[in-house]
Order: sequence, then structure tokens, then C-alpha cells
Amino acid sequence: MTPGSTTSEAERPSAVVPPSAAQPSREYDGVGPFPADEPAAPRGSGERLYVTVTAVIVVAPFLALGLAGWLLWGSLIHPADILLALVLYTVTGLGVTVGFHRGLTHGGYRAIRPVRVALAVAGSMSFQGDVIGWVATHRRHHAFTDRPGDPHSPYRYGTHLRGQLRGLLHAHVGWLFRNDPTSAGRYAPDLLADHDIRAVSRAFPALCALTLALPFAAGWAIGGTWQRALTALLWAGVVRIALLHHVTWSVNSLCHMIGERPFRTRRYDRATNLWPLALLSFGESWHNLHHADPTSARHGVDRGQLDPSAAVIRLLERLGWVSDVRWPTPDRVAARRA
Repeated sequence: MTPGSTTSEAERPSAVVPPSAAQPSREYDGVGPFPADEPAAPRGSGERLYVTVTAVIVVAPFLALGLAGWLLWGSLIHPADILLALVLYTVTGLGVTVGFHRGLTHGGYRAIRPVRVALAVAGSMSFQGDVIGWVATHRRHHAFTDRPGDPHSPYRYGTHLRGQLRGLLHAHVGWLFRNDPTSAGRYAPDLLADHDIRAVSRAFPALCALTLALPFAAGWAIGGTWQRALTALLWAGVVRIALLHHVTWSVNSLCHMIGERPFRTRRYDRATNLWPLALLSFGESWHNLHHADPTSARHGVDRGQLDPSAAVIRLLERLGWVSDVRWPTPDRVAARRA
């Protein structure tokens, strides 16, 4: 645990929308399937395009793995591909965890403008959606965790075995295909009012192209051939994106079904700590503490709980690039123990 000063709740409003302000409540007993949604509006051509693009993003990385295996059959993966993949995985992953999540979604710290924008750009290069849409969806998840209104709860279809298996698939990837948009005006009005963040959000398609162009160009520069450029694109581009996707989605799915719950959360909230994902998720899989204290800049607060995202925030704080960091204090952590 990293002790330090904590900004009071009165001094900085929570970034999480209270359920009462989000949408009408629906009856839920915590055991059965969620009540049926309102009939969805017919899909227009724009929504069909969205679903098609989502399907490509979800499926293409696995097809690329098969292609990579065919191209590299009988040969070794070049060390440069692995190094490029590691660097880009770290940069884009921290953009999501430090920038999108702990900073923009929950206000766990205040960053100077260049750092705020740089983290938003890095997170956008993860291919997980534009920054405003990502934040709005995650705030909605916190407002309705594991009950009606949560966009990706694994308990959507009930707590019996069949329902949980179906819910696990839904929470991991199925929710991306639902006709269930989240209102940015309701859940992220602060980001809509931020000129810099709006610009990053509009640039999302270009940043997706950039996150693929960078490894391709680096592979060409290092190897000098289109084959080396292609293998770099496959491993440091598409496969790297796929891995980060599934780690992030695993926090949505596995970290609400498997693991320990040493801290108290709100009713029906079943967020867990899942240590095997800690490093790959940069500390996000210490999910139980996060749901017990969403604005905390550190999620892994117990001995041995590695939290690389918190380490990066600490470094930025020492450089003077972030301030008002909401570090957990011993009293605050103790008050949330189950």
C-alpha cells in the first residue's frame, strides 16, 4: 500500500454517475436473469456498420494469428517483433489503465494538459474505442455494477450454471454486439466539454491506423524487407492488440466471477481480485478494491499486489506532471475491508 494524502470527496466530485441519475431502476433480486430490456430500435445502416467493424476487430486478430503461423512456419519469430510488441503493449495498455481509466473515468489524479492528451492518445491506440465512448461506458458500468443497466455484467442471464456460462461470454465480448448504446451526454459531459479530449476522440480512426502503421514501418526499417515489415505488423500490431483486448475484457468477465473479495462493495457488485492477470492488466485485476473505492489511484493495496499503473502515476507525480493523486490511506483501506 502507498500511503499519502487523499483529496476529500467534497473537494472533487466523483466521476461516477449515481444510479438514480442514470436511468429508471428495474426490479432485480440478485439471482435471476436481468429483467427484459425495452425493445431495441431497428438497426440502421450506421449501426450495422458498427457491428461489422466490431466483428472485424474481434475476429481479425485470430485470423492474423493463423496467417502469422503460416508465414512463419518453420522459422523463428524475430526478436525485434517481440520487443516492438512489448513496447507498444505497454504504451497503449498504460494509456488505457492510467489515462482512460484511473484518470479520465474516475478522477484519481489531475494531469497537466500534455500528459492528459498523451495518455488519451496512447489509450486510443489500443483499438478499444474512442476515449469519450470508453469512459461513458465504464462510468455506466460502475453506476449499475452487476445489475440491470450494467452493459457487461456476467450475471445478466442469472446465477445458475448455464446462465453464468452465457453471461461470461456476454461480459467478455458479447456485449460489444448489443444494440445498447451509452449516452456520452449523460455519462461523460465533462469530456464532451473538453476541447482536447474531443479532438482525440475525433482522431480515433487515424490513431487506429497509426497503431498498425508504426510496427509495419519499424519492421521495414529494422529488417529492410516487406516480409519483416509484415511480421512486425502481425506480432507487434494485430496480435498485440488482440492480447490487450482480451486482457481488458477478462477484467470485465473473469474479475466479476473468479477470485477473492476482501473488500466490501455495493449490493450485487461481485467484483473480485484475480492475481494471474495483475501484470498483463497493469494492476487492473485488483478489481475488488477498485469497486470498493473507485477513485483510488492504486488498486493493489495489499502486500505483494503488483500495480504497474500506480507506479507510473507515482512517477508522474514525482516529475510534477500529475497532482491531487488519490492515494489510498490505511484508514480508508481498513474501512472497506469485508
